[in-house]
Amino acid sequence: MGRTRGWARIGVLALLWGSTFLWIDLVLDALTPVQVTFSRCALGAATLLVACLCSGRRLPKDRRIWGRVLVAAFFCNALPFALFSIGQQTVDSGVAGVLNATTPLWSLLIGVVLGSERGLRPTRLGGLLLGFAGVVLIFAPWRATMSGGWAAVAILVAAASYAVGFAFMGHFLVGRGIPTLSLSAAQLVAATALTAPTLPAGGLTPVRIVSPMTLVAVVILGVVATGVTFHLTYRTIAAEGATNTTAVGYLLPVVSVTLGVVVLDEEFGLRIALGMAVVLVGVGLVRRQARPATQPAPRPSVRLVDEAVPRRIEGR
Repeated sequence: MGRTRGWARIGVLALLWGSTFLWIDLVLDALTPVQVTFSRCALGAATLLVACLCSGRRLPKDRRIWGRVLVAAFFCNALPFALFSIGQQTVDSGVAGVLNATTPLWSLLIGVVLGSERGLRPTRLGGLLLGFAGVVLIFAPWRATMSGGWAAVAILVAAASYAVGFAFMGHFLVGRGIPTLSLSAAQLVAATALTAPTLPAGGLTPVRIVSPMTLVAVVILGVVATGVTFHLTYRTIAAEGATNTTAVGYLLPVVSVTLGVVVLDEEFGLRIALGMAVVLVGVGLVRRQARPATQPAPRPSVRLVDEAVPRRIEGR
C-alpha cells in the first residue's frame, strides 16, 4: 500500500509539474516574466496559507528555520521560476520540460563536485555524459540564434537550481518536526518576498489584454501548478527523499511535450525526439544503483560440526 501511494504521488506530481510549462507559455501572452514569477509565488503562497488556516497549521517561528527557508526559496522558487519565465519567451513549453528533466543529472554532478558522490561507477558517469549530450542535441547550438541559445541556457540553470534546492530542503528542512504544509507555505511566502523587489524591472508595466483563457491560466499556474504542486513536492521529499523526488523529472518530458503538441501545436521534430530519448536514457543510467555484493552461501556442514562438538563434550 505504501509503495502504491508513493507511485501515485509521483504520478500526480509529474502531471501537475509537467503542465506548468504549458501554463507559463499561455500566461506570457499577457504578462512579463517578472509578473509571471511574482504572481505565481503570491498566488501559491496565498493558497497554502489558506490551507494552513483551515487545517490549524502554523508557520515556523524559529529564526534559523526561516533563514534556511529563505535559502531554499531562492534556489527552488524565486530563481528557477524567473529563469523559466525568461526562457520560455523563445523556447517551446515541450522543450522546456525536456531540459528540466536534467535535474537528476545536475544532482549527480553537484554530488561529484561536493564529494558526496564518491566512487562514481562508469555506468553512472556514462549516463551523466550521455544526458548532457542529449541536452546539446535538443539545444542545437549550431543552429540556434543567440536569443534562443541563451533562453535554453536559462532553463538549464533553472534545472540545476532545482537540484540545489531539493538537496538543501531534504538536508536542512525536512524531518525537523515541522509539518510539510507549514514549510511549503513559509517557503512560498519567502519566495514572494524575494521576487517583490524585482517588480520595477518589468513587473510594473501595464498588463496586456487579458483573455478569459489567460486569466484561467494565471490562476491555475499560481494555485495548482505552484501552490498545490510545491506542497506535494515537499511531501514527496519527506516520504521518498530528495534524490528520489528528482525522479519525477523522467516523466516531465512526456507530459510537457504532449501538452505542447496537442494544445499549442508546437513542433516536434526528429532532432527533439532523439534528444529527449538520449536525455532519458542518460538519466536512467545515472539512477542505476550499485548492486549489493553477493553474499557467499552459508555452509551448514561447518555449523553442524561446530554445534556437535559441545554436545559430544556434554555427553562425556
